[in-house]
Amino acid sequence: MKIAIAQLNPTIGDIFGNSNLILEAAKKANVEGANLLLTPELSLIGYPPRDLLINPSFIVAVGAQLQQLAQDLPPELAVVVGTVIPNADGVKLGGKSLFNSAVLLQNGVVQQVFNKRLLPTYDVFDEDRYFEPGENSNYFSVGELKIGVTICEDLWNNEEFWGKRSYAGDPISDLAKLGVDLVVNLSASPYSVGKREVRSAMLQHSVIRSGIPIVYANQVGGNDDIIFDGSSFAVNQKGDLIQVLAAFETDFAVLEYDAVKQDLVGSDRQNAPRIDDAQPLSFDPVDADAEIWAALVLGVRDYVRKCGFSKVVLGLSGGIDSALVATIASCAIGPENVLGVLMPSPYSSDHSVNDALELAKNLGIAIEMLPIGDLMKTYDRTLADLFANTTFGIAEENIQSRIRGNLLMAISNKFGHLLLSTGNKSEMSVGYCTLYGDMNGGLAVISDVPKTRVYSLCRWLNAGGYVGDVPSSLDEIIPVNIINKAPSAELKPGQVDQDSLPDYDVLDDILLRLIEHHESVAQIMVAGHDEAVVKRVVKLVRQSEFKRRQAAPGLKISDRAFGTGWRMPIAKSSS
Repeated sequence: MKIAIAQLNPTIGDIFGNSNLILEAAKKANVEGANLLLTPELSLIGYPPRDLLINPSFIVAVGAQLQQLAQDLPPELAVVVGTVIPNADGVKLGGKSLFNSAVLLQNGVVQQVFNKRLLPTYDVFDEDRYFEPGENSNYFSVGELKIGVTICEDLWNNEEFWGKRSYAGDPISDLAKLGVDLVVNLSASPYSVGKREVRSAMLQHSVIRSGIPIVYANQVGGNDDIIFDGSSFAVNQKGDLIQVLAAFETDFAVLEYDAVKQDLVGSDRQNAPRIDDAQPLSFDPVDADAEIWAALVLGVRDYVRKCGFSKVVLGLSGGIDSALVATIASCAIGPENVLGVLMPSPYSSDHSVNDALELAKNLGIAIEMLPIGDLMKTYDRTLADLFANTTFGIAEENIQSRIRGNLLMAISNKFGHLLLSTGNKSEMSVGYCTLYGDMNGGLAVISDVPKTRVYSLCRWLNAGGYVGDVPSSLDEIIPVNIINKAPSAELKPGQVDQDSLPDYDVLDDILLRLIEHHESVAQIMVAGHDEAVVKRVVKLVRQSEFKRRQAAPGLKISDRAFGTGWRMPIAKSSS
């Protein structure tokens, strides 16, 4: 039997467009002789649909489109589609009104429905808000083959792998008791650094434990702040990876289940050698910079496309953050669609302006120069009486940033460009950013990228990592002076970031321990950090929550990002 995997990039809410993606994949699977096609979790509506699910007319439209899709599909092909199914008894029994479901379509109708049992409610997930959990696990048959169905989280409840007690049952064990020959999983598993290796290790462990091979179909693409890496795969009965689909792009593959061997045995993928049991694949650890770069490029490309934009604008300061964002944007949507705006003040150094100009030339993006000195003088005159007998300080510094933010928003409004903000995670953590200034924007591209990683990415780019149209004569895409000079907001004479912040190597390690590892002050100090520095950083992080609450959506690449999965109170105890 041949099984096709369609690694799709759905748009949330575009049920007609998503249905067409499934239909095209089904036609291809049919041509290649597949008996079964798998699509990702909620492939008909996109993941995560969030509060679209509380709109009754949307749910009705989804149901109608599902019926139409069933009729349009090649009748002999079995297709498993991710969608939502109303819970007929949910409301009157005090439950939720919907199930997160996998639906088997064949011969023009819905043959079977399988409901997700384990509903994640952590980080970016909030499924308990919308869905009733399924009561049991089940399978469908293709010929003599029994195929057990799971949906995303149903495979993540592996007590032995995680070393902690399970909850709400174990769907894999339940399917094993039913005597299934194969397990399939429809997934929408978000990306974070190293996630691909964890997924494959977990499912390989599950296969070895249960003896049942698994085919895993994951969503790909960016939806709001979340990036899905795809990386769908199949694991045979011995726990070997025998099929791995592309990361960060749509993909399609066909593999086989051998009824004699009672196992997954290989691939009929075009332009690829046949893979058998003697040639297992692996998710070898790849360069983290390369992985993060691919994720950010995909995230920007899909955010721009799915939000209906075609061009972007950003401020170019001559600093490393804006240089990285401009480079990501150029690769994501083409340099011809990127506008960089230089807004020098009297405190801007000549080398910063020159560095920004050189970067723009390297990338081939358009630039505009808008000096802000005269606007600063206007503000000074307007505030002169009110600010009399006070010293120059943060208020005046931030006015410069807000002037720039207003100019960028004016360009965005006038020409319909999406404004990209350029603050990194280190700055966002401790509030080294200005509300209604450099925080202005529709997408915060690197808000989950620590400053030390920003430097690492730029060095990786200059070492040949950049993929895009640049002059072949260039030795470096990011001017080396941008990387080598001390980082500075240039809001007053001689200013550098380390006037206000610890060295970024120190700061980022403290932030990693505090934000992602949830370590206490005492634990961070044991790691070798100075008590006063740690306490100051912790205080800055807590005090800056109100800023982060007003920030643009930021692309998530870590296990703990400032976005939909971060739910800290603003008004809280300082202890």
